[in-house]
Amino acid sequence: MSTPRGRNLKESLLNTRPEISVERALLITESYRETEDEPTVIRRAKALRKTLSEMSIYILPEEIIVGNIAHKQRAAPIFPEYDVDYLRKEIDEFEKRPGDSFAISEDNKKRLTEILPYWKGKTVKETVYSMCPEETLKAGEGGFGYAGVGVADSTWEVENGDGHITVGYDKILKLGLRGILKEAKEHLSTIDLTDPENIPKYHFLKAVTIALESSIGFAKRYSRLPRQMAQETIDPGRREELERIAEVCDWVPENPARTFHEAVQSVWFVQLIIQIETNGHSISLGRFDQYMYRYFESDLKAGRLTREQALELVECFYLKLNSVNKLRSWDGTQFLAGYPMFQNLTVGGQTRDARDATNELSYICLEAMANLKLPQPSMSARIHRKTPERFLKKCVDVIKLGIGMPALFNDDIIIPAMLHNTKVSIEDAFDYGIVGCVEPSVMGKWGGRHAGCLFNLVKCMELTLYNGTDPRTGYNLCPGDGDLTTFKSVEDLLNAFRKQVRYYVKQAVIKDNIIDTAYENVTPTPFLSALVDECIKRGKDLKQGGAIYDCTAISTGGIATIANSCAAIAKVVLEDKTITAQQLRHALETNFEDMNTKPAGEQIWRILRNAPKYGNDVPFVDLIAKEVAYVFMTEVPKYKTTRHGRGPIGCVFLPDWASVSSNIPWGFVIGATPDGRKAGEPVSDVESADMGTDTNGPTALVKSVANIDHILLSDGAIFNLRFTPSLFEDENKVSKFMALVRTYFSLGGMQMQFNVVSTETLRGAQEHPEKYRDLMVRVAGYTAPFVSLDRAVQDAIIARMEHSLA
Repeated sequence: MSTPRGRNLKESLLNTRPEISVERALLITESYRETEDEPTVIRRAKALRKTLSEMSIYILPEEIIVGNIAHKQRAAPIFPEYDVDYLRKEIDEFEKRPGDSFAISEDNKKRLTEILPYWKGKTVKETVYSMCPEETLKAGEGGFGYAGVGVADSTWEVENGDGHITVGYDKILKLGLRGILKEAKEHLSTIDLTDPENIPKYHFLKAVTIALESSIGFAKRYSRLPRQMAQETIDPGRREELERIAEVCDWVPENPARTFHEAVQSVWFVQLIIQIETNGHSISLGRFDQYMYRYFESDLKAGRLTREQALELVECFYLKLNSVNKLRSWDGTQFLAGYPMFQNLTVGGQTRDARDATNELSYICLEAMANLKLPQPSMSARIHRKTPERFLKKCVDVIKLGIGMPALFNDDIIIPAMLHNTKVSIEDAFDYGIVGCVEPSVMGKWGGRHAGCLFNLVKCMELTLYNGTDPRTGYNLCPGDGDLTTFKSVEDLLNAFRKQVRYYVKQAVIKDNIIDTAYENVTPTPFLSALVDECIKRGKDLKQGGAIYDCTAISTGGIATIANSCAAIAKVVLEDKTITAQQLRHALETNFEDMNTKPAGEQIWRILRNAPKYGNDVPFVDLIAKEVAYVFMTEVPKYKTTRHGRGPIGCVFLPDWASVSSNIPWGFVIGATPDGRKAGEPVSDVESADMGTDTNGPTALVKSVANIDHILLSDGAIFNLRFTPSLFEDENKVSKFMALVRTYFSLGGMQMQFNVVSTETLRGAQEHPEKYRDLMVRVAGYTAPFVSLDRAVQDAIIARMEHSLA
């Protein structure tokens, strides 16, 4: 049960419909018009200053943690510097969407439409498309009026900011923004402008000072507002709260936090301002229970704080995280359904010297999540061999509530996986937190991009079957080494598949490096960069190579669809010779609908669906999955990022299995596949089994998934499972569930996340959404309200196998 304040604020949040806020778009446009002759990084800082000083601010009844991203909670600001094309095309459709809809008034449509022409030729998206070779565009989602093959899709990247980062919250709380500002001014004062290499450093540091001073001023606005409100408040208790809010905001984030309340407010202000500046996905909180613990412990000992008050503050912080929203194009929304913000918060794990790090605040964070049952923050719990059973049991107690959190992460694999490609120090690897969906990162030191192109690996398999030709567009960008009718063995098939993967990974790298170049030149981030170690010292923005560590990820999924397709070819065509390769190819080309063949299309479909499937502990299928994963995981790290040689450690591309809800739109561009999947249907979900095919139970499933070489996945993996709620009504079965987690992790599994909800409940929510507005489900690397999702996403979640334990 949440605190009374938490319950009231949650009700207010749920009763607020998402809408579009035009304030930021108008303010940044006005600022850009005023600064056209200035360096881009200075323009960015001044645009942030104008926004923070003139945007609407408010404090809701009962709030004690304050600060808003837009004119009302759940409203989404507009970031025209990234893309305006979709705004122009979809402005009358935002309210009509089948999922992730937004209200917008006619007046705001008019005001927004009036500023769009200014951004013509100035956006990240236009810059990227103008720089991309035609071949690279054809390899992805397309551009310039033609459809691409759809392997390396970057829709979400070119329409939105980057993000995927955790800044140095520990440093911020210790020094305050004033201390970081002092550091920037000291470096600025020593710059020798006779050295031409120092000129961009001068402009960057100047922008940093503007951004930090503006952020301090933003908090000061929130110190003045509650004082005004207190004068008009009759309730003496609320007047006292408002006066306390004023004192807190007058002190932080400018100065070092002295109390737990100040620390929470400081973190929230920084979190908020980063999102106002960057439009970034996955601005994450890192190891909240670690860097906040000293303030919690100190306040408890001094009698300034009770555990209940600490819980209330954490709940209020979570509620503010849920007030943030983002507008995406409909194309981008299909890859990221459910209003996700990916503000990940990590609890548990180990200290930098490998001791268990669990503390009382770890439990409070979990308790607040259980009380509120809201999608933000995306909570991640680090588990290792010596994790206390009490902590794992507390995680399970929250998981069984059916909110899809916390996701569980295996320290014993993730830490060595980070060391494999990223070259982080072992102490920093032990100190990792999760960013976005599942990406391990080092707080305040990591400046790369944890999410690059969404790489449609299943499309590479389809291209392999057709000798490199895309059946949908007719493009043959990478001529193959044979086709379905000429392969004599699975080895032939996988060798041809490897060729397609090599080619399209190269195209994805080209596009991602162009996108990073566009980010660097069009949307530098002086505020965000100032909060990452070494950027101020080097005088460099993150995208210029300012951070200590730097890597960019390429995300994929669909491993089960590929493994099952290869296994079906091996078993049905090559071994049993039930059908010929020619018959299979015809069935695929006709989507199993030709009833005039012998066997008929539907009969071939049934034969393929009954072939062995990944996720059932079938060794030869799992071996194919292992090889398919290996092909991708070893190809991606061969390439360098744009920051290579510019200062940071690492600067390579990293593979991950974290493709969010991409498995649904990926299916739109893929015809029928040999596993029995029909054209246009979703492909399998990340590294999980295909929907409904893991029929041998959860133990067999985890053994199949653990067979993948997770040590090569430096940037994380998603493994979705769904369990029946009745499992958790039996303590004996709960113990077996905990043993299943330990077993999977001991076998080399990297991550697990769970939906605990019945098919009956999900169907009921589809039919009567008004009765299930607080039903949360794990979509991919994030949780979302089930009723906010597009029907296709809902159906995909329902189709996941519902497991129990004997």
